[in-house]
Order: sequence, then structure tokens, then C-alpha cells
Amino acid sequence: MMNSLYSVRMRASCHDRHLSGAERIVPVHAVAETTAALIERALSAHLGPPDKIHCHSEQIDPEAVQYAKLPDVHSYQVASVQEGRLAATQLLLGAGLSADCAARAVATLAGGAGPHGSVMRGAALMDAVNGERLEHDPARGVRVSRMDLLSTCRPEVEALLAVAGLGHHRVLEALVLSGKVLHAPGIVAELCWSDAPDYVTGYVATPQCGYQRISQLKAVGDKRGGRVFFVDQTKVTVSALVDYLERQPLLFDAAGTIAPLKKWEKADA
Repeated sequence: MMNSLYSVRMRASCHDRHLSGAERIVPVHAVAETTAALIERALSAHLGPPDKIHCHSEQIDPEAVQYAKLPDVHSYQVASVQEGRLAATQLLLGAGLSADCAARAVATLAGGAGPHGSVMRGAALMDAVNGERLEHDPARGVRVSRMDLLSTCRPEVEALLAVAGLGHHRVLEALVLSGKVLHAPGIVAELCWSDAPDYVTGYVATPQCGYQRISQLKAVGDKRGGRVFFVDQTKVTVSALVDYLERQPLLFDAAGTIAPLKKWEKADA
């Protein structure tokens, strides 16, 4: 039984543009150390120094925490942005999405998912059947929160990712976030690539196939990116899904498998 757990969350921005964000679920004795580490990370954000850093700590009822296994990880090497987006589209089709819905999601991230082509602060919600946008606030979107690795599981996962050449902290954090998304009710798939101009890798995640990294989903220097969550509205209401993604505490207590990098081939999907 775990006692006195806290959700510790950090967000950093400059001129209202998001620069950095991270969060942990830690025992009470680790709150101060974790907060300091997250603030230090915000101050060294690769997009420049922030003018605002928000840190928030909130006690979590241990009885409310759910536990799950991390998704399996697959990595695909592609030769170009075009091939990467075709690979993403094919993986989304394999998850059961229509060609129109998959194409709409790729175009949404490529053009900027927020108002007037801006980058959303959170994720877009999209109906998995018709591609309709479902989030209530098109600028904020949905912010997935309150998830982490169980402390006893973290060293194993970090070691497995390092051996696979995936040791950067953003890979682990994206895997944990995507894991919570896939664990949520009514989720069919997720499409993501970063808005960081120097990070071109993205992924498609599905409950059946796990976390599928694609080496290039945008050009270097492109500041557009984000996440799209595809929702089956016959299985969950939007309000219930958003509440789960933003409020339900989830700890991952086991690693998934991590497959070696392979060249993308159409037959892979």
C-alpha cells in the first residue's frame, strides 16, 4: 500500500507559448526534490528561457490510483516526411479509421491544430468515424495528466529504452502519456508529432499494436505539431473521456516489449 502520493506538475511558457512541461507522481518525501528538478528543466528549455513557470503539487488518494502495463514499442525508419506520413496513415487505417479521418488528422497537425493554424496547448479529440473535432476549447484541447512510472519500475524501463537507443527523457515521457491515452475508455488510436522544431520523430499508438515510432513526420525547423486522440463515441462520452485523461491517476508497473528499429515497409502494417 502506497501512502501520501503527490502529483507534481510543471508548465513553462514564454509570451504565452508553451516551452516545456513534465509531471511525476511521487511520495511526499520526494516532492521538494522533484519540484526542484522540474524547475531546473524548465529553465534549460531548448526553445529558450521561460518568462513563466508554474509548478503545482496535489495530494492523490492511493486508493484511486489505477495500474497498467506500458505499451509495446516499435520503431520504423522512413526516408522522408512524405513516407512518414504515409506510414502514419497506414497505421491509422490498420486501427480501423477511415481514409478520410486519417488524412484529416494528418492535415490538422501539419497545418496547426489550434485556431488560425496555431499549436494547441493540449490534444485534439477527433471522432474516429467521421473526423469531427470534439474538444470544447480548440486552443487548449485536452491535457493528459496524473500519470507516471511506478518508482520500482522506472530503472527497468529506462534501461530497456537506453539499450534500444531511445534513452532521451522525452521518449519515456511520451510513452507514459501515450500509455494513459491507450488505457482510456473509447480510445481507438493516437497520432502525434512534436512542435519542437528540431525533433521530427512522431508516432501512432493503438491499443492493439502499442506505441509505433516513425522517424520523420515533419521537416526540421517546422514548429507545428501536436496530438490527435481518436474517439469511439459509442463507447464513451466526451466528458467522461476528458475527465479520465485529465483527472484519473495512473501508474505503470510493468514494461512492454521494445522491438529493434526496422525500415518501414508497406507490408509492416
